[in-house]
Amino acid sequence: MSLRPKKRSLNLRGHQTSVTLEDRFWRAFCQIAHDKGISINGLAAELDASRDLETGLASTIRDYVLKHYMDKE
Repeated sequence: MSLRPKKRSLNLRGHQTSVTLEDRFWRAFCQIAHDKGISINGLAAELDASRDLETGLASTIRDYVLKHYMDKE
C-alpha cells in the first residue's frame, strides 16, 4: 500500500471532479459508504454540501474518516 496520494474521480451531483487521497483514506472512505448503504459519490456529495468552502474536499474526507473511526472507540 502506497503512502503517496492518488487522484480519484468523483461525480458530485452531475459534476465530474477529483480528489487526491492516500490509499488508506480512500479504502476507509469506500468502506464507510458501503457500510452506510450509499454510493461513494453520494457520501462525497453529502460532505461537499456541508463543508466549509475554504476547506478542500480531500481534507474534508480525511477528517470525516478520522472522526468516524475515532467515534467507534
